[in-house]
Amino acid sequence: MHLSEITHPNQLHGLSTHQLEQIARQIREKHLETVAASGGHLGPGLGVVELTLALYQTLDLDHDKVVWDVGHQAYPHKLITGRYNNFHTLRQKDGVAGYLKRCESKFDHFGAGHASTSISAALGMALARDLKGEKYKVVAVIGDGALTGGMALEAINHAGHLPKTNLMVVLNDNEMSISPNVGAIPRYLNKMRLSPPMQFLSDNLEEQFKHLPFVGESLTPELQRVKEGMKRLAVPKVGAVFEELGFTYMGPVDGHNLEELIHTFTQAHKIQGPVLVHVATIKGKGYAIAEKDQVGYHAQSPFDLATGKAKPSNKPKPADYSKVFAHTLVKLAENDPKIVGITAAMATGTGLDKLQQKLPKQYIDVGIAEQHAVTLAAGLACEGMRPVVAIYSTFLQRAFDQIVHDVCIQKLPVFFCLDRAGIVGADGPTHQGMYDIAYLRCIPNMVLMAPKDEAEFQRMIVTGVNYTDGAIALRYPRGSGQGVPLMEEGWEPLPIGKAEILRQGDDVLLLGYGTMVYPAMQAAEILSEHGIEATVVNARFAKPLDTELIVPLAQQIGRVVTLEEGCLMGGFGSAVAEALLDADVAVPIKRLGVPDVLVDHAKPEQSLSSLGLTGPQIADTIREWVAPVAVEAVRP
Repeated sequence: MHLSEITHPNQLHGLSTHQLEQIARQIREKHLETVAASGGHLGPGLGVVELTLALYQTLDLDHDKVVWDVGHQAYPHKLITGRYNNFHTLRQKDGVAGYLKRCESKFDHFGAGHASTSISAALGMALARDLKGEKYKVVAVIGDGALTGGMALEAINHAGHLPKTNLMVVLNDNEMSISPNVGAIPRYLNKMRLSPPMQFLSDNLEEQFKHLPFVGESLTPELQRVKEGMKRLAVPKVGAVFEELGFTYMGPVDGHNLEELIHTFTQAHKIQGPVLVHVATIKGKGYAIAEKDQVGYHAQSPFDLATGKAKPSNKPKPADYSKVFAHTLVKLAENDPKIVGITAAMATGTGLDKLQQKLPKQYIDVGIAEQHAVTLAAGLACEGMRPVVAIYSTFLQRAFDQIVHDVCIQKLPVFFCLDRAGIVGADGPTHQGMYDIAYLRCIPNMVLMAPKDEAEFQRMIVTGVNYTDGAIALRYPRGSGQGVPLMEEGWEPLPIGKAEILRQGDDVLLLGYGTMVYPAMQAAEILSEHGIEATVVNARFAKPLDTELIVPLAQQIGRVVTLEEGCLMGGFGSAVAEALLDADVAVPIKRLGVPDVLVDHAKPEQSLSSLGLTGPQIADTIREWVAPVAVEAVRP
């Protein structure tokens, strides 16, 4: 059977190990061919090919349910659930999503792009099954990196308290999240990987007991307790934590041995209550280059399969914002030992790996634990340190209460650096940085800023490090800057809450925030060609807003347009509208940004175009808005 013939995972039933191995090889070939051509996540999916095939051979996917944590490890799942023929459209506009989506396939039982959610969701499904009196299996597949997230541990704690609720958790243990895992849990799992399989010892003990006189095929409760006690004595550490939490532990199992996996999953399905199957895998399995560099090949832009090297860009790109952030922060930290960079398992993505290399004592990786990262920063700030919390906009959402409760209420000087703010492209709705302006603007003792380009970005990093009157947040986009000259040192902080006028005109006031300043300038030039002159303001700060500049200009010019790369509800435009309302300035205002929709996966420029946020589109929108007013003004 060829992989292209598989449109339903139940077609795996009855296939021999040899046939499954052939399909595994084809999955890796298709996976590599697709990601090499268009980019995407590489290492996670390559590591779970055998795990996926073995698990699905033991399930009936017309009824049973599988929840994949994060979803970027589920490319093999997509390839055997009817998406082979469209897989070449992966992460492209209107194509196959890079994560699981319930609306994309009936086999995507739960969608996720953030880690540590699978056990909670799967337990909810299992409880619903039992309440409705139905019969089907529920499995959560979670990586060891995601197990460092508090939400996963909360779910394990709950599930272990339900001995009659059948739930299987498959722990995909490859010693990695994106970067190598940190903390006590990964260290404990590493010890378990190197230990003999617990289930073998457990089964062996039971077989020995059954050969005792008068025991027979079943163990009395007393002998069952003896067996459990002997198991603890024989292997006191292997799986003991999970067993004490109420799970039956099985493993570690070789994650690339199909026969062993199928046998283990088959046995696990027979166990009453929650069971954890510990599967040891290799991230990037089957592609030697990815196995050797598991961090670099977690995800890749288009690359050459033979060499593993990224395909060169057609034209040179300006400096990447993450690289500018890393370079600037390292320079500042070298001269200030109080600066401490904090990441939640995203060292390479945020650029903090450069700080780790240069100044390891001023770098902290907490694992996938954004809530802990924020409150840890609050504790550091209490003792006079200058914590710099670098977390993607979409992930900082997970720590909202900590921002309010632990940082802002206590007015602690924590500097939040929100990478990937705005539209991020191919990762889709779960990763778009749409909401940070709205969810941070409403919190007292919080300053919000966004740069128009990478040079201003450097000054804002200095501003954030120097600010000590409370929390301050800096949002910046994914990818390259505008190509403006950068400075190596001597950066000056910006005055808090002060905007700047970039262009003057009497017909309309354009207020751009962050990445929308340059499109505003482009729109102003186009408008000028049509006889409409615009004043363009780089707002710099969404909070505090520069009302001393903006309110008089709005009153004088009489028409206001706000531009932002974020949600309109509660965002920068809302801040301007509120300020004008409070100042009793009643002028027409048009807010341009992201409406109340989810922005799907596509190239950023495609998403911006579909939202009408390119310079020419902005100019057209303003012309249509201003022109009727202009006509009315000249009528006798």
